[in-house]
Amino acid sequence: MNYITRTITAVLCTSFLLSSCDKGFKDMNVNPNAYNSPVIGSLFSYNIIKTAGSDDDNTLYPNDKLSGAMMQYFASLNPYQWTGDKYLVKPGYSDGLFNAVFNVELKENGQILALTKDKPDLINEYAIARIWHVYIMHRVTDMYGNVPYFQAGQGYIAGIYKPKYDLQSDIYPAMLKLLDSAAGDLDPSKSSFGAADYLYGGDPAAWKRFAYSLMLRLGMRLTKVDAALAETWVKKAIAGGVMQSNADIAKLDHTDGSELNFYWDGEELRGGEGVPPSAKGLGYGKMGQTFVNYLKNTNDPRLPFYITLWPGNADPSQLPTSTQPAIQKGLPNGYDYSSIKTLIPGWTDDMLAEYSEINLNTIASNSTPSIFQSYAEVQFYMAEAALRGWDPGDPKTYYENGVKASMQMETLYPGGMSISDTKISDYLTANPYTGGTFDQQMQQIHTQLWVSLFMNNIEVYANWRRTGYPVLVPVNYPGNATGGTISRRLPYPQSEASLNTENYKAAVQAQGPDLFTTRVWWDKN
Repeated sequence: MNYITRTITAVLCTSFLLSSCDKGFKDMNVNPNAYNSPVIGSLFSYNIIKTAGSDDDNTLYPNDKLSGAMMQYFASLNPYQWTGDKYLVKPGYSDGLFNAVFNVELKENGQILALTKDKPDLINEYAIARIWHVYIMHRVTDMYGNVPYFQAGQGYIAGIYKPKYDLQSDIYPAMLKLLDSAAGDLDPSKSSFGAADYLYGGDPAAWKRFAYSLMLRLGMRLTKVDAALAETWVKKAIAGGVMQSNADIAKLDHTDGSELNFYWDGEELRGGEGVPPSAKGLGYGKMGQTFVNYLKNTNDPRLPFYITLWPGNADPSQLPTSTQPAIQKGLPNGYDYSSIKTLIPGWTDDMLAEYSEINLNTIASNSTPSIFQSYAEVQFYMAEAALRGWDPGDPKTYYENGVKASMQMETLYPGGMSISDTKISDYLTANPYTGGTFDQQMQQIHTQLWVSLFMNNIEVYANWRRTGYPVLVPVNYPGNATGGTISRRLPYPQSEASLNTENYKAAVQAQGPDLFTTRVWWDKN
């Protein structure tokens, strides 16, 4: 075959110019049945899925065992499997999000940015990829502080395998400017990712609302460190146009099945480290007493959607009974299988079955959507903006809209639960926005954000560090790494100290000791 090809080529070259011959020969050697360059839409679809959940690293570890436990949604008697509520060091857990972002989430995103930059016909794809880049990056800098940003994700593109760490004080303005630029570039008259965009179907207007809603989140993050800068970006976000209803939620829908289909958090919590139904209530990851008591004390109609006793997880037909508020019990934080006996006389390990679990049929189902940002969250931040005088609206109205949006979101989840308008109204009547001092109103807004954003625990943890709400009583478990205070950040992976030594040392020198207690830039004392 090679001889025939060479012969045909020689014959053709006697009749045509050499350049034409070369061009034709090159075309002949392209496999028509194989992709020879990345398919941008497929890259983006895969990037969304992997950012929503690739394994424990960006779901169970940072969202549940650390953020969720520190925010006292969860509690456990197993100090080796659930460390967050005891402020213990377990590198595999604290490394997770860092590794997921820099080893997984940024790969496809970096490729898309490189393939779409400076191409007018791909302006929407480039803008959306930049917005998604900010979503990926803001979580990792919120958790760790100074991280690689300007050189992040450049290993495949530019061969940068030991990226420089950047100051968070430089990262935040860069992310906000990127959101502003990307939102401004979105053009509804041009094509986009279309069906490959699992969030918004390639709709530029929807992505613009998400960009400005994310800008609102990031702008609020700056209130302690630079109130003037926070005000500037919050006002810009509001003027640009944030989410207006639950139809604008940034989410990825899931179906049960393979790892590319299911909701990773639900799958992991259903597994051996969470509350497997086969454990008959003796699983490790119980609901925390602080959260359960708040739901019960306020007669919150979301309680059956959030929690259940184990029979409801083992058999969904038992849910009407197993989700009754009166029988729910939250496990106290900060105890293990031995020390719990000092708190509860006569304790036996079988008694753990009497304590509430997350509802695996609804908020933690394998078919639960991944919520990247909700309309409810936006409304609570709008309430704070109005309270600060950065928006002319009424904080009370925004607060109530946030509560309503959270309760009405149940219809987006599996399990068939919903809350009637009457129950929502009754809840707001029994738990009104009462006003008061600035601090009192902040407490009302952000305690309700804590209740409403359950399972978006990474965001709640960041917001708690900024606002101090809800008010949580820390624990002082023996051998904890914080001296009995709730952690302020996560330490860097140990691999960074050995593989990216120079840049790691510079980051620690600039930020402070690589400890749970060191505050990130925006988390000012």
